[in-house]
Amino acid sequence: MTFDEIERLTIEQLRAIGNSKWVTFPDAIGSFIAESDYGTAPAVLETVQRRVTDASFGYSTLAERAEVGQALARFTADRYDWVIDPAQVGVLPEVLTSLELTLEHFAEPGPVVVPTPAYMPFFQVLRDHGREIIEVPLVRSSATWVLDIEAIERAFVGGAKLLLLVNPANPTGTVFGRDELLPIVDIVDRHGGRVWADEIHAPIVFDGKQHVPYASLSNAAAAHTVTATSASKGWNIAGLKTSQVVFTNPDDARRWRDVGRWPAHTTASLGILATIAAYDQGRDWLDQLVTHLQGNRDLLTRLVADLLPRARLVPAEATYLAWLDLREYGVSGSLQSYLLREAGVAGTDGLHCGRDFAGYYRLNFATPRAILTETVERIARALPRAA
Repeated sequence: MTFDEIERLTIEQLRAIGNSKWVTFPDAIGSFIAESDYGTAPAVLETVQRRVTDASFGYSTLAERAEVGQALARFTADRYDWVIDPAQVGVLPEVLTSLELTLEHFAEPGPVVVPTPAYMPFFQVLRDHGREIIEVPLVRSSATWVLDIEAIERAFVGGAKLLLLVNPANPTGTVFGRDELLPIVDIVDRHGGRVWADEIHAPIVFDGKQHVPYASLSNAAAAHTVTATSASKGWNIAGLKTSQVVFTNPDDARRWRDVGRWPAHTTASLGILATIAAYDQGRDWLDQLVTHLQGNRDLLTRLVADLLPRARLVPAEATYLAWLDLREYGVSGSLQSYLLREAGVAGTDGLHCGRDFAGYYRLNFATPRAILTETVERIARALPRAA
C-alpha cells in the first residue's frame, strides 16, 4: 500500500491486520510498542513474497549472512560516511541479543551506565545478567535533551565498566551529535571501559540532521565499541528477527567468531534476505517514510500545543516516538494504567523508562494521522478529570 492508502486505514482495519501493537490491548489505540503502521519498502515485500511463492523457508546460508554485512557496509558508507569491514559484521535475531553477548563476552564485570529515559527491556536484561545499573538522567534544555557528561564520568570513576549509548535516543528521539559524543570517547577510554552503541533508529532522522555512528568518531571509539543496529525500525521488519552487530575492534571480531556462531545461526532466513533488500533497494522508500513521519511529528506537536496546554514536548529529532511530559496534569499512580482505562490509549509509562520519569508518557506517532489526532483527543478528554 502507498502512504496515502495507509492514511485511510481505520483502527478496526489495523487491528484486523493483527500486529502486537493493535491486538495486545484490543479495546485501545496501540501506542506502546515501536511498530509502524506504514508497511515496508516494495523491494522488501517482493523479496519475502518470492520466498513464500517458492515455499522456500530453509536455513540461511553462510553467503547470505555475509551479504548482510556487505549490504550494511554499503548503506553506512552512503548514509553516514562510515566505512566498516563487512567481515566484522555479525547477524543476530535482535539488538537485545547483542547486548547480552556484550555483557557476557565483551565487557568486564561491573556496573553499567544507562542514560535515562531508556528503552524499557534494558533494565531487565541487565538485572538478568547480575549487573548493577547506574541511571544517569538526560538533561532537558529548551530545544532538546542532552547527555549529563559529568555524571557519566562520575559513574566510570566509581567503577562502571560499560555505557549503554542509544543514539538516536529511545524514547526522547534525540540525535546526539559529534561534539556531544566526543567527551564520552575520552571518558570511556581513560577508564578502560566499553560502549554498547544501540543505533537501531539511525535510519529515521528528521530536519536534515545527520546521524554520527559513535564508533566512527576516532580510533579510540572504534576500539572500545560494540555497535548494534538493524533494518527493523527503518523498514518495519522487526518480526523477521534479524539484527546486525558491528565490531570495530579486530580482537572483538576474532572473539565473535568463537562466541557468535550459534546465536547467529538462530537468525531468521527471511529476515536476512529482507534486510539485504532494505539496505540495497529500499533507500528511496525510506526517504519517503522519513518525510511522512516528520509530518506526523509536526502534527503531533501542534495537537499537543492545542489540546494539552499543560503538557511539555520536545519534538523528536528522530525515531517515531514522542516523550510527553504530563506531570502538570497530576495523575497519581500509573499514568499508563490511567490512560488505558480512561482514554483507551495504550502507551508506555515513564517509570518503565527510568526512575526519574514519573508523569512522562511514551507515544508512537507512526500511525495514520486521523488516528494520531484521535489519540491526542482521547488523552486530552481524559486528563482534565485528573487535574
